[in-house]
Parts: sequence; structure tokens; C-alpha cells
Amino acid sequence: MPHRSLGHRAPLLWLVLPLAAGLLAGRLTAVAPVGWLLGGAAALAAAALVLASRSPAGWMTTLVGALFLAGAASYTLHRARLTAWDTLPPREARLTVRIDRVFPPKFPRRVSALATITRAAPHLRELAGQRVYCGLAWPVDEPAPLRTAELEVLGVLETLPRDPPSDTFEGYLAAAGLNFKLTRAHVVRTVASPTTYAEFRQRAGDRLRAILGAGVETKRPGLTGVLRAMMLGEKQELSEEQDALFMQSGTMHLFAISGLHIGVIALSLQTLLRLLRLPPGPRFVASLAALGLYVDITGAAPSAVRAFLMVALWQTAALARLPNNSLAALSASALLVLLVAPLQWFSASFQMSYAILVALLLLGQPLAEHWQEKAKLFRDLPEATWTFWHRAAVQVWRAIVTLLAFGVASALVSTVTGVTFFGLFTPGALLANLVCIPT
Repeated sequence: MPHRSLGHRAPLLWLVLPLAAGLLAGRLTAVAPVGWLLGGAAALAAAALVLASRSPAGWMTTLVGALFLAGAASYTLHRARLTAWDTLPPREARLTVRIDRVFPPKFPRRVSALATITRAAPHLRELAGQRVYCGLAWPVDEPAPLRTAELEVLGVLETLPRDPPSDTFEGYLAAAGLNFKLTRAHVVRTVASPTTYAEFRQRAGDRLRAILGAGVETKRPGLTGVLRAMMLGEKQELSEEQDALFMQSGTMHLFAISGLHIGVIALSLQTLLRLLRLPPGPRFVASLAALGLYVDITGAAPSAVRAFLMVALWQTAALARLPNNSLAALSASALLVLLVAPLQWFSASFQMSYAILVALLLLGQPLAEHWQEKAKLFRDLPEATWTFWHRAAVQVWRAIVTLLAFGVASALVSTVTGVTFFGLFTPGALLANLVCIPT
């Protein structure tokens, strides 16, 4: 088989890389005014269209330049820094915010949320449209606010640093496009109730929690906490001892709704719908709708949304009978994420997710194929003479070898990222994951 370069296997990488380089340049320095960057990107894109049928090299060069300039402009536009606020001290502010995401509470009477400022006092009107992290005092006997609810809040408003370290919570907020945080805040009044869909989503989540605790919650609360954390991403359900154990063993990723969870559930849905003999079109719609609802119920974390996009692209290709190319689906999902939320490029979650997936595809899969060939069972026995037990043993052995190869590939990445982002070195993570992931 002729060798195929990385660019031929995933041509969208040629769009992702210059866009990412432009984002990095925009973060490091003010390359040029946004208007100039957008004008230059438009001019180079037009030149690329003209050169597309005349000069392949010229077309590629101008397209890369257009994407680089677009990335630099995108960073400035999405970060939307209000530079005048950089030198202002924290101040009391009364704002109306729309809740975008609620974090599981770690302490009684406190709720943390990401929100968008919808209205502000006249002297703060430039804040409208800015996203803000809110730390709210909340009555312990009332449910936390739901997404889409609109609240009038009063608290202390302060500016986030322009480029906080990526391994800090402020770095996470900056990667989400936030410039402000509102602390020591309380709710003055509810301006608008959550939507009907948000209330349905909350009821569905409560139902899933009840199912995961049925029959074991009173007898083994620790097990219930693990189940809810693993299936719903509610890590606050873990005890301090469990949290430390999973963190030190390198298996805490099992409790972040990400590619592993989405992949398992997508495969389960496809299997169930095939058993129901649903045609391909309705099966495609039903599986993605159910999977999307699960992602939404569990909080629509960026890692889960990215995994959902990958599954959606892969299933779309299968429905259209296109060749299966996991690396192309990975590149396409990365491109879509960067076009919609380009600042995710700087988040630890984005970097870890795609680094591990690339390692699985470029190292884990070839390594598994190599090991299967080198350690092939019944090599000297003609396959035509194999019994059922021979074939079953081969399938089990291939699964074990594949799991081990994928574990080695992911361990190489997670070891580096664990030290970089969390300051943890977990040499036993490979063995722990080989046991925990199948379970």
C-alpha cells in the first residue's frame, strides 16, 4: 500500500494549523488592528480563489496566510477585552445576567456559574454582552439556578488578567472568553424564569440521578457517588478520599464527560437501534438526538461537545457511505470548535483531549496492528480449520492487545500533560486505566 502523508489522510489539518498559529500570535502580541487583519484575510482569501486553478503552491500559501490573519483577528474579537478596565480596582456592581452554565456546588449556600451580562447601569453599559464568572450566595433549601434563567445580582466586579496561566482556574475562564468575575454576590431578584426546555432538562437529570442511586444509595453511598460522578460528571459526589485516590492513580478522567463516555454511549445507542431494526436515516437522527440530550443534561462541558461533534461527523460520513477516516473526523471537529469557540485552543481540556486522540490514532492503532501481527495466535494452524473456540480466543486476544496498545499511547500523553497541567506524575496510570476503563 503506498504511503499516505498526514496531510493526505486529514487535509483539514492544513486549515486547523494556520488558524491555531494565528490565535497564538493574537494572544502573544497585538499583530495589527482588527480591521487590518480582517481586510488582509479577505484579500488573501480572494487571491486563493483566483489561484486555485492556476497555481497549487500559490493557492496553498495565500490560504494559509488568510487563515493565520483570521485567527489573529478572531482572538481579539472573541476575547473582547475592555482595556480601560485593566487599571480599575474591583467595584460593587448591580448587573442583570443570563445563566449559561452552572457548576456543581462544592459548598452549601454557594453557587458558581458562567453567565452573560444582559443589562447594566448606565455607567457600566459597556459591559453588556460580556461573559462573567459569578460566585453567588444561594439559599441552601432552594435548587440552584437553571441555565437560561435571568437574574439581577449585586456583587464585587473585578477584571481577570489578560493572560493568566493555563493551569489555573483564571486560565480556564480566559480560555472560555471571560474577562470578568463577580464575587461575594447575591441575587436581588429573578428577572426571567428558565425556559421550558431547561426545566425538562433538569427533571431528566434528576431522574438519572435517582436511577443511579436506586437500591444502593442508602446501603453504599460511596458507590452511588462513584456511579453519579462517572455517568453524569458530578465529581462533587465523590468523597475526599475517593477524589484523592482517583487523582493520584491517574484515573480522574473517568469522571469528566468526554470522548470515552460519549463513545461508549454512542456505540450503545447504535447497537440498541440496530437491534430494533431501525433504518439508517431514522437511526442516525434518533441516536444523535439522544446523545445530544445526554450531553446537554450533563452540563454541555466543552470536552463533551467536542466528542459529540466527532461522533456526529463520523456517523454522517457512515450515512453518506464515505470512507471511514477517524483522523479526518478529528480534524473536522477541531476546525468546527475553533471556528465557533476559538479560545478553546488555549484550554487544558482541549489540548489534552486532542493530544490523546491523535496519539491513539497515530500511535495506538498502528502499535496494536503491529503487536497483533507479532503475537498472532494459532499462526501455524490454517484458519479454515479453526473452531468456534479458536475464533473466540483470537477476538479476545486482539481486544486485549488493542487495549494495551491504546493504553500505552494515551499514557505517554497523559504522563506529560499530568505533570504540565496538574503537577502530578502517575507512573501506575497505565495499569489502573487497563482495569478501570473496561469496568
